[in-house]
Amino acid sequence: MQNKIQQLIEESERSLAPQFHSLEQIAYHNQKKVLQAFQNNRIALRHFAPTSGYGYGDEGRDTLGALFADIFGAEAGIVSPNILSGTHALTVGLFGLLCTGDTLFSIAGDPYDTLHEVIAGKGIGSLADYGIAFKKCDLRHGEFDYDGIRAGLSDPSVKVVFIQRSRGYEWRDALSQKQIAAACAFVRECGFEGCIFVDNCYGEFVEETEPTQNGADIAVGSLIKNPGGGIAPTGGYIVGKRAFVERIACRLTAPSIGAEVGSYMYGYQSFYQGVFLAPHVVCQALKGGLLIGACLEKLGFETSPAVTRPPYDITRAIRFRTREELIAFIQAVQEASPVDSFVQLEPWDMPGYESEVIMAAGCFVQGASIELSADAPVREPYIAYFQGGLTYEHCRYALEKILEKIVRE
Repeated sequence: MQNKIQQLIEESERSLAPQFHSLEQIAYHNQKKVLQAFQNNRIALRHFAPTSGYGYGDEGRDTLGALFADIFGAEAGIVSPNILSGTHALTVGLFGLLCTGDTLFSIAGDPYDTLHEVIAGKGIGSLADYGIAFKKCDLRHGEFDYDGIRAGLSDPSVKVVFIQRSRGYEWRDALSQKQIAAACAFVRECGFEGCIFVDNCYGEFVEETEPTQNGADIAVGSLIKNPGGGIAPTGGYIVGKRAFVERIACRLTAPSIGAEVGSYMYGYQSFYQGVFLAPHVVCQALKGGLLIGACLEKLGFETSPAVTRPPYDITRAIRFRTREELIAFIQAVQEASPVDSFVQLEPWDMPGYESEVIMAAGCFVQGASIELSADAPVREPYIAYFQGGLTYEHCRYALEKILEKIVRE
């Protein structure tokens, strides 16, 4: 069996050579962009220093926000270890921009599972509890429904147009920057003057541009995904138009205080170093995901995006036939991890999710999606969502274990 597995992997690597080269070219473009932002912002050792208390005059914090804004082609940025996750960053952003009587309009269908209670939960401080409405326009075959968007924007209470770049727990490709740019332009053509807000999680540095370079007013993400480069221990970012970022900063801390406070006793080196490494690490994850997709497709499994299509985020969806196959796949990813490889995974009721979830995350940073990980709601259709990989070599090794386990099962 080992010889056949190695043969399958090597054949897939040869067939993927052109796609690998394309991803490496994108990584080089993004590495230059990041390096030039470091140089433009005159990053120095003093920016890594820790601070305490209120953090007034915290140069490392303020310059880190400016650095991210530069990289993302935005006017201003907040990068903070006090943002706990991607969901927290999104929540802070939405509460900072929406008021009672306003409507949040998602033009890419349902948001990710962890946002459902943020939007519509009862008695927990959700948007709905504060009198903020929600409506959506579903994608059609992975494309924006422009007629539906136009109709939705006829409601004057819509103040934030929301776009989720990644697939969430849906069977669709992530949205490309070309699609996002076209949607942003159309929204403006319809006369919308509010905020176009993009959930950028899993998509940073996958293409040569970011949503805030293509018409979005705000982009939000987690530092334990792509932009942390596998180095950042926690945190999130919010970048975009200055007026919107300043409103969000007042929700993150307090009105009138905004981004003037916030200290971090452990220093900022990991955040600076993480974003510097991010273009290379993202490339490694994308190459690993392509290889896994190619091998599984040859074994008869359906993956999304198909290997013939370019990836627009670091996540690859794989459809299995049974609950047992799905669980075996997730368990194999855990067994190939450097941390907690001995843990026998089982589905459980994870906070923020609507059904049982099984999640492989044998990571150096707990739950870091830029590290090799996989998760799935244990429900039909049986789809696993695979992402990350700090090195291509780790992805390849994990693939060997996955193929062994799937064939055995």
